[in-house]
Amino acid sequence: MLSVEIKKDGNVVGLMMAEEKTFKTGSRGYFGTGKMQIGEKRYQVQVQLVEIGSKPKPEEMALKDE
Repeated sequence: MLSVEIKKDGNVVGLMMAEEKTFKTGSRGYFGTGKMQIGEKRYQVQVQLVEIGSKPKPEEMALKDE
């Protein structure tokens, strides 16, 4: 699990958690979603981190399906 800080003018105004995830494409990374208040306004927030090169190659997917 990752902690993600949301900053405004260098000050932390929000914190959200991102869980480890394997995406539908097979890529691996982290994903988090939620709502947070910044000042007087509320926001819907998403964060997605995808590991570059983590998507399995087509031949790896074929072996997995056997």
